Amino acid sequence: MFSSAWNFIKRHKKKFIFTGALIGGVYLLGKYAQKKFSEIQEREATEYIAQARRQFHFESNQRTCNMTVLSMLPALKEAIVTQLNSESLTTLLKSKPANKLEIWEDLKIISFTRTVVAVYSTCMLVVLLRVQLNIIGGYLYLDNSVGKSTTTPLAPPDVQQQYLSSIQHLLGDGIALTQNVSLKETWSLLELEQQLNWIRAEVEASSRRSLSWYLLADDENVLADQACGLTENDIMTIKLLNETRDMLDSPDFTTVLKVCLNRGFSRLCDNLAEFFRPPPSDSAPSCAPDSLSAVSLPLAKIIPIINGQINTICSETPSHFVQELLMNDQVKEFAANVYETFSTPQELQK
Repeated sequence: MFSSAWNFIKRHKKKFIFTGALIGGVYLLGKYAQKKFSEIQEREATEYIAQARRQFHFESNQRTCNMTVLSMLPALKEAIVTQLNSESLTTLLKSKPANKLEIWEDLKIISFTRTVVAVYSTCMLVVLLRVQLNIIGGYLYLDNSVGKSTTTPLAPPDVQQQYLSSIQHLLGDGIALTQNVSLKETWSLLELEQQLNWIRAEVEASSRRSLSWYLLADDENVLADQACGLTENDIMTIKLLNETRDMLDSPDFTTVLKVCLNRGFSRLCDNLAEFFRPPPSDSAPSCAPDSLSAVSLPLAKIIPIINGQINTICSETPSHFVQELLMNDQVKEFAANVYETFSTPQELQK
């Protein structure tokens, strides 16, 4: 029996060798595939965790943006009221001065101007802070990333403070626009909306400067002054300011700011419409929403309405005006793109 088995093995020796080699090869290949599959799983898990961490950081950063906007609205309102002070004029009118008509003319101009400025400034504040805090947020993410090759932070605390202080330009020089607008007529709601559109066209079609001029100082010496010298941190601050300037000059920024302005002025007109509604007791067909354009108010009543809109526009308590700007989908998408750009390692961007 053993002799027969040995003869069978000798006759089929090559087949046994080939089969053994094949089985061994399949085994080794299986082990290799198992190892590679395990590596892929680990890499995908690591990437998933990193992406989840990045997403969490981004969402946290957006909440910070929203809270920062709300916290800065009182300062924005104060800056506008200081430069366009209508309260002193209303106080003068109560004393029945001889130049009453002249004061009314000034009050008209200031009331409309500061409301328009409030809309522009609030929209600019929302979008500018989205740019600044997402640039900072992107760099902070890289600074805290696992496996970061350098210990030098991209955005140390001192740089963050110097960089974010540039917002003072918007609260100062950047706020002085449309102060020479003169409004001499009495309007219905439709005429009032048309006048606001005319003011917007005049402001936004200006060939002297773009709207981004009001957000950051564009003079290199001013940027250097803001950065307070030539230390390493100051150079990094100037770098951040220049990167911000590039973002503000981009078509995407222009588009998003335009979206915010359209939404802002639309909300302003919605707020004003509430004051142009017929009395509730009036059951005539004129109560229909489309007829609001036919309702007129005396100028003496329109001016206080316009003058008081700043309290709604620049309210630190979340109002429909501010909420619609903060929650706008295009603003969110723009913020995500800024964060994506500055939270991606430079070697991956090349």
